[in-house]
Amino acid sequence: MKIIKMKYLDEVYKGVKLLSEDPRVIFVGQALKYPGHAITHQVKDLGCQKIEMPVAEDFQAGFCIGMALEGYIPVCIYPRFNFALLATNQIVNHLDKYPLITDGKVVPKVIIKVAVGSDTPLDPGHQHKYNFTEAFRSMCKTIEVIELTKPFQVFDSYKYALQSKYSVILVEHSANYADEEEWEW
Repeated sequence: MKIIKMKYLDEVYKGVKLLSEDPRVIFVGQALKYPGHAITHQVKDLGCQKIEMPVAEDFQAGFCIGMALEGYIPVCIYPRFNFALLATNQIVNHLDKYPLITDGKVVPKVIIKVAVGSDTPLDPGHQHKYNFTEAFRSMCKTIEVIELTKPFQVFDSYKYALQSKYSVILVEHSANYADEEEWEW
């Protein structure tokens, strides 16, 4: 048996880098080109395409659906899962249902990256820290919602999201960004 130490955030960086190497991938969100939140640091050194968005979450999701219909793979970033609630209409009623409405003829693919906020070192308040994984799983029929609770899940889930035919929501836990865990293999 071998003990491996993994850092959650290192695995996130590896996953983001993997996505950035695909020429079809474009990162879309708030504070991607300018400082603003923890995810800013995950994409700041990448030479890939980044589109800075205003605070308009529903529009951002719709914009990403349009890009996907043109053959891009947008990575739609919401730094807090709470913010994705504002895009539920586009995510659930449009992105998720396109494959069903068109009998599989139109399958726009968007990778949605969200983070569940942490209570420490400072509680960000009720509008910034909730986990809606189960709610989105119950509403989505074609979008897979993958909750990334352990470091060993992260990179493989990013790889899966890139290779999947369908859209995927990757749910990270920002409290884990500082953690290192040991795993026996």
